[in-house]
Amino acid sequence: MNPLRAYLLRFVPGLTEQEWAPLAAALRTEQLARGAHFVRAGQHRPALALVLSGALRLYYPRPDGEERTTYFFFENRLLADYPGCLTGRPSQLSIQALTEAELLVFDYAVLRGLYDRFPVYERFGRLVAEYHLLGTDARLTEQLLLSPEERYRALLVSGKTKILERIPQHLVANYLGITPVSLSRIRARVARGG
Repeated sequence: MNPLRAYLLRFVPGLTEQEWAPLAAALRTEQLARGAHFVRAGQHRPALALVLSGALRLYYPRPDGEERTTYFFFENRLLADYPGCLTGRPSQLSIQALTEAELLVFDYAVLRGLYDRFPVYERFGRLVAEYHLLGTDARLTEQLLLSPEERYRALLVSGKTKILERIPQHLVANYLGITPVSLSRIRARVARGG
């Protein structure tokens, strides 16, 4: 089964062959080299992609040259500059491959057209938006209410083990909003049972 169709079926189990066919016809694969971008801040890329292989990060470049990593994408995750897709404006975020990556890409305009033709896609769009909103809210709450050590401990028990296993420590620190040195200290303290 096509991996994107399997992804869709998690949200809309009743997706028929007739409903799937127009989206399937619009799919294309894209290879990203390590360090390459799916989208860069300042660009407009109204497309979505399912990660077939690899690891990517979503980050916001700041005017002072610093970057804030807010999310990681692994296999079977949908990625996009969703705000840019909705508004038509240039992206404020960047999505970069941390390893070689293979993506299954389709244009947002295709999905918008399917919203009008098939109610199942409207349902999918709503459920994905709700999923995205809950994830963004949880991340924001974590950043605002938890200390750096509490954020690290929450990551340990979150089930997001791929972040700890596959992401370089300096980017894990950036994701947690701390320096690599602080992360090392926190990891040592947690390992000692402190």
